[in-house]
Amino acid sequence: MPLAEELMQRWRSRLDTDCADQPPSHRDSIIRWLMGEDLERFDTLSPEQLAIAQQAMDYRFRILQQRYLRVHQSQAYKQLLQRLGSLFLIRSKIRTWVALSRDRRRTVMDVLQEVLQELMQSDRYMRQQMNWISQCSPNPRVRNALMLASVEEYCLRPIRNQPLLVYRFVNYLRRSQRAGMTQVPSGDLIRLVSDEITPDASDNPVSLLDNQAIADYQDQQVWSEQQVLRDQVKRQFSDYLSENVEPLAAEWLKLYLEGQSQEAIAKQLNVPIKQIYRLREKISYHAIRVFGLKHNPDIVTTWLGTSLKEHSLGLTPEQWETFWADLSPTQQRLLTMIKADTPTDVIAKELNLRTNQVVGEWSKLYLKAQEIRTSS
Repeated sequence: MPLAEELMQRWRSRLDTDCADQPPSHRDSIIRWLMGEDLERFDTLSPEQLAIAQQAMDYRFRILQQRYLRVHQSQAYKQLLQRLGSLFLIRSKIRTWVALSRDRRRTVMDVLQEVLQELMQSDRYMRQQMNWISQCSPNPRVRNALMLASVEEYCLRPIRNQPLLVYRFVNYLRRSQRAGMTQVPSGDLIRLVSDEITPDASDNPVSLLDNQAIADYQDQQVWSEQQVLRDQVKRQFSDYLSENVEPLAAEWLKLYLEGQSQEAIAKQLNVPIKQIYRLREKISYHAIRVFGLKHNPDIVTTWLGTSLKEHSLGLTPEQWETFWADLSPTQQRLLTMIKADTPTDVIAKELNLRTNQVVGEWSKLYLKAQEIRTSS
């Protein structure tokens, strides 16, 4: 485990600075939590996978340090609820469900707490995390901080361009709601048919179909693929900006992806704010109209979930029908041939167009689909 030991030493040096107010035992617990239970896995990772693993550890540590490490337990829990409740997508879904249910007095926070409680009880990954955290530290306060940071990081993982918490909320609805979107009065007696059985010799139920395990595995696979694609897109786009725009654009992209505001970027780069805004517009133009469509369209559209073959340009079935009906016969043939991976020169010959006209027409159709997505 030479690589794991090297990583642990780096984290130990970092925590000596960033967490100097914490006892050495607490810092060691944080390092164990960040590294995970299987240290030998680091020796089997490729350079790209190792970079993603290091980014994931850094992300988890920043969550822990910013919101939970030096905060009282009750306040830390409130901050977790506020952080997850601030997500527009999950907040709107919960409000819609509450509005359609009989119990309209419930708040977003009430429902969110129930979703988190079910997550902690039924999610296999979170149960593994609880078991591992209990081994990392004997201190209840440290364990609580590590647990809350793990919950936030897990709930915000991007799955098909949505936070994982959204899917857990859907699972919660499937398990908890009765008779569609309304609650059955508590006085009614209902016999529930379960997909679990309890053997005579044991009190522990056995699942006949472990859908949760399958969903967890699929979510983890999608998350890993998303991270690899994101890293590739970021690296290639940064190289493109350095070569085709200016080196300052690549520096802007790095700071922007770290979550820095335009004012903070201007200060760090020592550039007037007006120049930063102009640079942002230039980078946006190249990202959408040049890099995303001409240089690496496959990897960008797959990462964004807007590829023609797999995602129908990111349109819903209804949007796609409307989009397709508005196209001319030539444009429909063009999309059909692109979807079939027909080479550009063959498409140009079939449609009696020049190669640059094929690329230009494809760009127009992609941007038209983008307008439909953003307008909806």
